Amino acid sequence: MTAVKKYLSLVKFSHTIFALPFAMIGFFLGIKKNAAAVSLNKTIGWGLDVTNWEGWKLIAFKLLLVLVCMVTARSAAMAFNRYLDRNFDAQNPRTAIREIPRGIISPNSALRFVILNCLIFTIACLFINLLCFFLAPVALFVILFYSFTKRFTPLCHLVLGLGLSLAPIGAFLAVTAHFELLPLLFSFSVLFWVSGFDIIYALQDIDFDQSQKLYSIPSVLGAKRALRVSEILHLLSAAAVIAAGFYGGFNWLYWIATSVFVGMLIYQHSIVKPSDLSKVNIAFMTANGIASVVFGVLVIIDLYL
Repeated sequence: MTAVKKYLSLVKFSHTIFALPFAMIGFFLGIKKNAAAVSLNKTIGWGLDVTNWEGWKLIAFKLLLVLVCMVTARSAAMAFNRYLDRNFDAQNPRTAIREIPRGIISPNSALRFVILNCLIFTIACLFINLLCFFLAPVALFVILFYSFTKRFTPLCHLVLGLGLSLAPIGAFLAVTAHFELLPLLFSFSVLFWVSGFDIIYALQDIDFDQSQKLYSIPSVLGAKRALRVSEILHLLSAAAVIAAGFYGGFNWLYWIATSVFVGMLIYQHSIVKPSDLSKVNIAFMTANGIASVVFGVLVIIDLYL
């Protein structure tokens, strides 16, 4: 296994698919906002002008920086989680095959990888704009702090959701350098969506978490009540998506995207039962991957219809 493959496996790079489409929604919302401002001879953010080649080159550069931030922030968070949980992972049969417990990547190498990604993330934020640079430590604190939360609170799922919810508003800020309600609504949808499906994923470790006195909503409430909490969070996520649709004045394609997103939420709850956890991975990866990608693609197309 090459070094690149080892680290891609360490951070579960394929899981980037969850938040990335929402980051792209935030990014293209910002582009549209900038284009509208330029047409009115106003300037926000970088004043990106889509009517000339220089404007498009700037957009491409900005998009590259946003992608760098997405990848490095998530990589830092995942690697730090693996580093901090290495002793627990070694004792848990489900996670003992991970790279650090198996000796594929040393703990010190994982920690150096975390520091490197944090540095790259911060530098990329500096090149984006000063607001993003000043907010970079806040973002890093949130995504790294998550790894400690399972040791003292079952609300750890919400902290994870908060970390990923920074994607749409962060990408919007990268383009516009100011806050608005619409990207925040998408951030709320990510917060509740990720928190809900992380509870489903944590069902696999109820017994282990209880034996190690680790906190999660399933280990504290049990599988049945944990699934009810997950359902409530996913209901809130759907409500945020619907609110964003009305507030943003989106077209018919947005509502198709919303139907797919909500349908995937309903689907994952229909296949995971307290007495049958055999389809947790299908609910976690397949259903949520489809929900995110389809929703992101259709919403971005709808923005420019």
